[in-house]
Amino acid sequence: MGSSPACPAYDGRKCAPKAKDYPVSESAVTDAGERDPRHESRESLNIFARIALFVRQVISELKRVVAPTREEWINYIWVVLGFVAVMMTLTFLMDLGFSALTKLVFGK
Repeated sequence: MGSSPACPAYDGRKCAPKAKDYPVSESAVTDAGERDPRHESRESLNIFARIALFVRQVISELKRVVAPTREEWINYIWVVLGFVAVMMTLTFLMDLGFSALTKLVFGK
């Protein structure tokens, strides 16, 4: 197959975008160092040390969380409202159908 400047040695699969194509804040990019709690071993620790390690790992992971932007929140809200509207419509139509079927089978 051919190749292009954007995707050398193209083999029919979609090229993965380069890292610079993704908008990532500097706080989201971290360097996992030796003191990272995720890499601590829990072997031969008592129960309290394991709980403390767990809490440190949770805090470490929470520092990596990136909150959605305002535009993302608005998009999520519209998706949820759309899903709820579809489910309400589906429920309403099923209720009408079952009601008609019940009246047909059992009469008024």
